[in-house]
Amino acid sequence: MYAGFFKRIIDFLLALTALCILSPVLVILMIVGAIAMGGNPFFTQLRPGRIDKKTGKERIFKLVKFRTMSNKKDAHGNLLPDKDRLNKYGRILRSTSLDELPELWNILIGDMSLIGPRPLLPEYLPWYTEEERHRHDVRPGLTGLAQVHGRNNVAWERRFQLDVEYVRNISFINDVKIILLTIKKVLAKSDVSEDTSQSEGNFAEIRRKQQEQNEDMNHGA
Repeated sequence: MYAGFFKRIIDFLLALTALCILSPVLVILMIVGAIAMGGNPFFTQLRPGRIDKKTGKERIFKLVKFRTMSNKKDAHGNLLPDKDRLNKYGRILRSTSLDELPELWNILIGDMSLIGPRPLLPEYLPWYTEEERHRHDVRPGLTGLAQVHGRNNVAWERRFQLDVEYVRNISFINDVKIILLTIKKVLAKSDVSEDTSQSEGNFAEIRRKQQEQNEDMNHGA
């Protein structure tokens, strides 16, 4: 009953309340972000959401965050490495998780939930195992079980294990525990990774190499 009905109602009410209360903060961050980033303060990216029961495929939605990296380019017009585009303002946003606040809109309209597996990238979809894909049986979350157990500092396999564990044990009590642990981690500014290449960015490459290694082993057998 909670997972199928009340969870969505709670998500909607809490997201609406948070957006109303935090609206002055959001406006300030929009203005400061536009100045610090030299333009649009928002970062949007397509992400896979919950699996549609009719199509059997993940519903793709547009995730909204505050930008933490500039669009600085080199002399040849190529974007500079992440570490060179992450300025002081962006570091503050990440360390305080303020860059995640616009995702409250995604929660309000039903793309996401307050608690659930974090939405990753669409190009990762072909690389999930059947077991790991169960993380998409529910709406992705602003925070989740994997985030309170290390965030990006946890190995991919463990992160997905925690995601699936959450999906199979959804309850109001568990969600409250995750929210409290999330608040604790945000206040402590723990498990924050500034180098995105060491977190989300290498999953597909890791799986691709694993597949190639398995194929080489099979050919050599």
